[in-house]
Amino acid sequence: MNDLLAETRGALAGATRAPDVKAVAPSVYCALKTQPAAVRNRFCTELWKSGRWQECGLACYVYRRFARVCGAAEFRLFERWLNRYVDNWGACDGLASWLLAACIENQPELSAALPAWTRSKNRWKRRAAAVALVYEAKRGRSTERIFEVAECLIHDGDDMVRKGLGWMLKETYPKKPREVVRFLLEHPDAPRLVVRYAAEKMTAADRQTVMRRTV
Repeated sequence: MNDLLAETRGALAGATRAPDVKAVAPSVYCALKTQPAAVRNRFCTELWKSGRWQECGLACYVYRRFARVCGAAEFRLFERWLNRYVDNWGACDGLASWLLAACIENQPELSAALPAWTRSKNRWKRRAAAVALVYEAKRGRSTERIFEVAECLIHDGDDMVRKGLGWMLKETYPKKPREVVRFLLEHPDAPRLVVRYAAEKMTAADRQTVMRRTV
């Protein structure tokens, strides 16, 4: 594993953009796909520990290729990464919208952990509670859980969390328009930032309704 880590870091040395990082992922995946899960997990954890955006991003790109095997054990691993290493919105969204989302797609009952995350002191964990459900929202699934999380976050004072909540509601709207509009109308004190994000895919009439009825 140490040799692969050194090779990977060498390949990332000149990476200055996300596409540069993504281009390294296929070779790393090929090296890891025949290894036990424990080796894969240790390797990706070492990338996260570095704190470099390139290595954290690569961990997400690589593990995304293992989406089909993501389940409860991986969900716990990703939560540890979230707790220990995530310190910006890009890392949060890569981890949540790809990896946590894959776990939830494979085992929907894992989403039961998310409402408790909304009470965390960690802003990125609260944002992840919403962003992890974006994939489900796009497919019209997990609607009850989505609105449970939304209820928990609607009065969150952190703009990064508010943007994550607004994103989740925006992606929920195309499949569940009446539910999203009703939720926002039931919360006329919803932060304007949340409403603005949530309204991006709405019809003109629905957008006017929610923007008029909320603060």
